[in-house]
Amino acid sequence: MFESLSERLGGVFDRLTKAGALSEADVDAALREVRVALLEADVSLPVARDFVKAVKTRAIGQAVTKSVTPGQQVVKIVHDELIKVLAGEGEPDALKIDNPPSAILMVGLQGSGKTTTTAKLAKRLKEKNGKRVLLASLDTNRPAAMEQLAILAGQIGVDSLPIVKGETAVQIAKRAKTQAAMGGYDVVFFDTAGRLHIDEILMEEIQAVRDIAQPRETLLVVDGLTGQDAVNVATEFDSKVGISGVVLTRMDGDGRGGAALSMRAVTGKPIRFVGLGEKMDALETFEADRVAGRILGMGDIVALVEKARETFEVEQAERMAKRFAKGLFNMNDMRLQMEQMQKMGGMQGLMGMLPGMGGMAKQVEAAGFSDKMIDHQIALINSMTKKERANPDLLAASRKKRIAAGAGLDVAALNRLLKQHKQMADVMKKMGKGGMMKQAIRQMMGKGGMPDPSKMSQAELAEAAKGMQQGLSQGGGFPGMPRGLTLPAGLSGLMKKK
Repeated sequence: MFESLSERLGGVFDRLTKAGALSEADVDAALREVRVALLEADVSLPVARDFVKAVKTRAIGQAVTKSVTPGQQVVKIVHDELIKVLAGEGEPDALKIDNPPSAILMVGLQGSGKTTTTAKLAKRLKEKNGKRVLLASLDTNRPAAMEQLAILAGQIGVDSLPIVKGETAVQIAKRAKTQAAMGGYDVVFFDTAGRLHIDEILMEEIQAVRDIAQPRETLLVVDGLTGQDAVNVATEFDSKVGISGVVLTRMDGDGRGGAALSMRAVTGKPIRFVGLGEKMDALETFEADRVAGRILGMGDIVALVEKARETFEVEQAERMAKRFAKGLFNMNDMRLQMEQMQKMGGMQGLMGMLPGMGGMAKQVEAAGFSDKMIDHQIALINSMTKKERANPDLLAASRKKRIAAGAGLDVAALNRLLKQHKQMADVMKKMGKGGMMKQAIRQMMGKGGMPDPSKMSQAELAEAAKGMQQGLSQGGGFPGMPRGLTLPAGLSGLMKKK
């Protein structure tokens, strides 16, 4: 998400922060590049023009030119203005699901990902808010659309409205509203039909359904890959139906992301969520300050900690922490860490959330460190016996050949894995002897438990980020987080060299 924009802006700010004092000409030159970067990222011209103008007004003031770190001051100004563009007048409120059965109307063009997004939101409300959810498909046009929603409902463990062939969208909406009220549901989703383009028939049908459903929220699902046309779609739907928020899908495949920057400014409607993949949990809330941080390479510590909390089991974390405190680290421990990394979005996903690491993603991948490499290493570990995983020193040359062949790899790949394991094991022993690991365990397992990042101040988050980067450079885990979150030592070493 925002890969090309982040890369271009990173280059501009690198030059700014290396300079000593900044003149007005320096700021002008940098902002011209910022404007080009925004336009190349598919941000609309009026939004890019207003953004650069607002930054320039603040950046050429005495507070910047006379600052000790003028380049960093400009970066902060750009960060603040990005938040304004993304958030508008303020962050949107949570979904209105306070008056059961609260109706949520899902609208959008065909192929935008409405049905999948409906299921993702239902899963989120069920698991995070404890809501009882009913899904109703009103798409009578697309073949198997109703069956698709019913299958997804079964996968996430929520109810779907029984399919009755021959009913119109209006009839289905009436039946869904009745069943939601009689069945004691908290939330009912109305997944409407889409079209390949906006037409009168589509709008009339949605308006009729809206009048019956009386939705608390009307969410427009837009494919982020459509660029500036997504803004036009949002404007049209809002004028004809009235929308309360936007969900941008396929943002994992859009390196530009300009639609997100333009959407709020042009339509005035908040972006509520972004879809980052096909899996049912690949949906994130859209929070302007965190997204702005990602764009500028500042990472997203809050999202990283949240992912760790969601995917890591506390009992497993405690067991591993106690082992590491004793300096114990075998192949089973290494595999658990790799699997944990995969659950949290893979190597690229993690690096995007770490401050200062986003711009290094391509360098790391070019050096051969990728999610595919992690898959290969897990396959090698799985090819070992229990005794060999517990004590890799037992491996003889003949066994190495068989293990490598069992994973479909060569012996050189296995030797690299064994070398990485030894490096990590050495680090764990040093940290265990020095008491560093025990201290980390006390912080994590103490009475206060792990701190809630959403309640931490910017200074506390910055300190957490600093600690995480120090942990990476030492080849250890992330301080203050579960001890299953250690990157392979080879990657840590590469980062240290850079």
